[in-house]
Amino acid sequence: MIFEKTWRWFGKNDSITLSDLRQIGVEGIVTALHHIPNGEVWSGKSINDLKCYIENSGLRWSVVESLPVSESIKYAGRNRNQLIENYKVSLANLGKAGVRTVCYNFMPVIDWIRTDLARKQDNGTYSLYFDLVRFAYFDIHILKRVKADRDYSSETLEKVHHLATIISTKEKEELIENIIVKTQGFVNGNIKEGDQNPVAIFNRLLVYYKDIGKNQLRENLKYFLQQVIPVAEEYGVNLCIHPDDPPFPVFGLPRIITNEEDIAWFLNAVDNFHNGLTFCAGSLSAGRHNDVVNLAKKFASRTHFVHLRSTNVLPNGDFVEASPLEGRGNLLRVIEIFKKYQNLPMRVDHGPLMLTDIGKEYNPGYSFLGRMKALGEISGMMEAVLHSIG
Repeated sequence: MIFEKTWRWFGKNDSITLSDLRQIGVEGIVTALHHIPNGEVWSGKSINDLKCYIENSGLRWSVVESLPVSESIKYAGRNRNQLIENYKVSLANLGKAGVRTVCYNFMPVIDWIRTDLARKQDNGTYSLYFDLVRFAYFDIHILKRVKADRDYSSETLEKVHHLATIISTKEKEELIENIIVKTQGFVNGNIKEGDQNPVAIFNRLLVYYKDIGKNQLRENLKYFLQQVIPVAEEYGVNLCIHPDDPPFPVFGLPRIITNEEDIAWFLNAVDNFHNGLTFCAGSLSAGRHNDVVNLAKKFASRTHFVHLRSTNVLPNGDFVEASPLEGRGNLLRVIEIFKKYQNLPMRVDHGPLMLTDIGKEYNPGYSFLGRMKALGEISGMMEAVLHSIG
């Protein structure tokens, strides 16, 4: 096989069991110590307990996703050095336990963004969706971010103005839930379900970045990497940053892993093999400026983890998850490029809600049947590449 087939699993309380995953051909598990608050040390005992639990099910803990980078590290808060020290201890403990691939991101305040968590598609399935006009409405009219309107075209602003005259209270509440609550709580812990005023909390977080532009955020990332990569190298851990999703600035925040120039800068900032990339074809394909196949060619040798996902970008600036067989991700060509880097961990991502999964409570994008279908399609493409192409 070109890739080790892995699956993002959310721990012992996940409704999808490890036994289920073995039955559908999963080989490795992508997970994290989700119960440990951001910034605290992952102890060797906690790591080994989960590792043994996974191994007792006949699988292996292949990738940590994620060992979160605390917000204070990103904006260079007063306690960032202590938080970096904690991160280094966690990395060392993972390496000692034999867990050697760690995915993380450096997106300020907010992780991946969608306005709709279950947009109905023509075939009856439900997918994640980014609606530019609804996103702009949220930014301008719900967050009320100062000068937010400057970030959008006149055409988009005209549509936002119209939306403001017809949008319901329920739709406003759904935007808040979808953008800054449901997709964020299980990812970075900044905002959780049940918080009394998530918009106020979110706005307070934005203040920390008021004077931080792209260059400064880059320097903060470089500072972090200079501290942690020597530890990763010592303990044989490959750190791999996830591209920004979507790959363009949002809410006035800089995004610094969005395109070829960004990735090259990041890899050169600390030019060490253990400082690598999570090649997420889905995130990268959501930017019209990215040629995913060319990016794979350029950065495959520094890639430690692959997300095989694809998107369709619409003429109005919206984007939607696509089947692995379709979209801008061009996954067959990407798989072909990675053929010579065999046994990299790969996972499918952001599967649609379909069939009997519709109505079930999964973390957004992490359905069972939709991802199982994608895993089957990806497995077929891998076999085609191995036996038919070239």
